[in-house]
Amino acid sequence: MKKTPKNNKIKNTPEPTNLPVVFKFEIPKEIRAVTTALEKAGFEAYLVGGCVRDLILGKTPKDWDVTTNAIPEQIITLFPKTFYENNYGTVGVVNEETKTVTESTKEASMQVDETLKVVEVTPYRFEANYSDNRHPDSVTFSKNLKDDLQRRDFTINAIALDSKGEVVDPYGGLKDILAKTIRTVGAPEERFQEDGLRIMRAVRFYAELSFKIESSTEEAIKKMAHILDKIAKERIRDEFVKIILSDTPALGIEMAQKLGILKYIVPELEQALGIGQNQAHSFDVWTHLMKTLQHSADKKWPLHIRLSALFHDIGKPKTRRRDAVKNDWTFYGHEVVGARMTDKIMRDLRFPKDLSETVTKLVRWHMFFSDTEQITLSAVRRLISKVGKENVWDLMNLRVCDRIGTGRPKENPYRLRKYKSMVEEVMRDPVSVGMLAIDGKGIMESAKIPAGPKIGHILHALLEEVLEDPKLNTLEYLSEKARELAKLSEIELKKIGDEGKQKKELEDEKVLKEIRGKYHVK
Repeated sequence: MKKTPKNNKIKNTPEPTNLPVVFKFEIPKEIRAVTTALEKAGFEAYLVGGCVRDLILGKTPKDWDVTTNAIPEQIITLFPKTFYENNYGTVGVVNEETKTVTESTKEASMQVDETLKVVEVTPYRFEANYSDNRHPDSVTFSKNLKDDLQRRDFTINAIALDSKGEVVDPYGGLKDILAKTIRTVGAPEERFQEDGLRIMRAVRFYAELSFKIESSTEEAIKKMAHILDKIAKERIRDEFVKIILSDTPALGIEMAQKLGILKYIVPELEQALGIGQNQAHSFDVWTHLMKTLQHSADKKWPLHIRLSALFHDIGKPKTRRRDAVKNDWTFYGHEVVGARMTDKIMRDLRFPKDLSETVTKLVRWHMFFSDTEQITLSAVRRLISKVGKENVWDLMNLRVCDRIGTGRPKENPYRLRKYKSMVEEVMRDPVSVGMLAIDGKGIMESAKIPAGPKIGHILHALLEEVLEDPKLNTLEYLSEKARELAKLSEIELKKIGDEGKQKKELEDEKVLKEIRGKYHVK
C-alpha cells in the first residue's frame, strides 16, 4: 500500500484509513509564478476548487484558481497585466507567453496553453443573501481561508493547496473524493438556494467524474429543481454542454430525468420515455436515444454529432401511429418534425446559430439511408447538396451511432460501407474539362475561332496535358496552348482529344477501384 508523501499534509480533516492515493502535484511554472508573487509580497496564496480536485484525481486541470487574503487592488499591483471586470473580487492575471512541449518532438514551442493563459485570483470572501438564486447580494472580503471554503458548492471543490503541498480540507472533501461522492458544503438546500445552477453542476460532476450523489444532496435536488426556472438559459446551456461532452453523457441525462431537472433543460426529451418502437428496434425511443448518444461519446465525436445523436429521433413520440395492416408502429416524417423541435430546443438554450443549423440539418437528414443496390450516384449527390459537403461525413457517423443505438452489433455493415463508398465517389474532385482554368469561351477569345466541335476537341486535348502535369493548369499556359492547337486539323485534334478522354476514364477507374477497395465493396 502506497503512503502519502510527507510534504502533502492534511489539515483539519479526519484522515481516512488505508489511504489509496499518493499525491504528486506538478504545478506549472506559470501558476507557481502567481502564487510566489503573492507570497513574496507577504500574502497567503492557495490553489483552490476544481484544479485541486483534479490534481488529487490525477487529472490535468482545465483551469486554475487562486485564492488569497490580498484584496483586488493589492493583487493588481503585483502583476504586469491583469483585468478586473466583476463585483466579486476576482482578478484575471494574464500570462502572455506560455510554453508547451509536444510529445512528438519533445521541443518547446511558443504556443499559448489556454489553460495557463489566465489565472483567476480571488480574495477570501463571505457571500450574503441570494435573492435571485444566482448571485450574492453582497460580497465581503475576509482574511480567513476557511470563510472562503465554506461558501463553495461541494466538498470536493472546497479543498485548498498551498505552495508547500499542504492540503487544507475543513469539510472532508478529500474523503469524499476517495469515496467518489458528491456532497454539498453544509446544508444542501441552503447551497442550492444560493445558486440554483449548483443543481446542474451536481449532475455534471456525476457524469464527468462517475461519482455518486450523496442521498441528502440528491433529495434536495429533487425538492428544489424548480429553481432552475430562474436561471439564465445560457448558464443552463453551458452545464448541459459539459454533460454532453463528458465520457458518460447518457448517465448524466438519465440522472437529470430521475432528479426532475430535465424538464428545465430539454423537456421534449421526456416525451420519449416508454414510447415503444417497431420490430426493427430493440428499445423504446428514450433508451434508443441514450444508447445512440453514448456511442457518440464512446467514439469521441464532437459536440454537434453528440447533440444530433441525442435529438435525432426526438420527433418520434409526436409522429407515432399504429399500422393496422402490419400491426406495428410507424413514425413517418419524424425526421421533419424532429428537425423543427431541434431548432426550437437549440434556440431556447441560446446555442450559436451556426451550431444550431448544423445539428438541425443532421437531424433532418439522418433518414437518408436506402437500398444501395437501387440508389443512384445522382441521389447521393442530391443528399450532399442538402446536408452540405462539410457535414456529410458527420451524417455518416451519426448513422453509425443510430445503428448501434438500435441494438445492432456491427457499426459498418455492407450497405453502410457501400453508401460511404458512393459518397466518396461523388465527393472527389472530378477529373474533367470543368477543372480546367480555361473554358470554351476563353478558347474562342484566345484562338480567335468560332463555336463548334473544334472547341470540344481542344478542351480534351488540354485536359490530356493537365492530367499529365497539373501545374500546367493556368490560364496563361492554356490560352497559349489553345492558340497552338487551333492550327491543327479537326482530325488531329480529335485524336489528341480522344487520348485525353481515354486517360480520364483510366484515372476514374483507378480511383474508384481504390475507393471501393477501401470500403470492401463492389
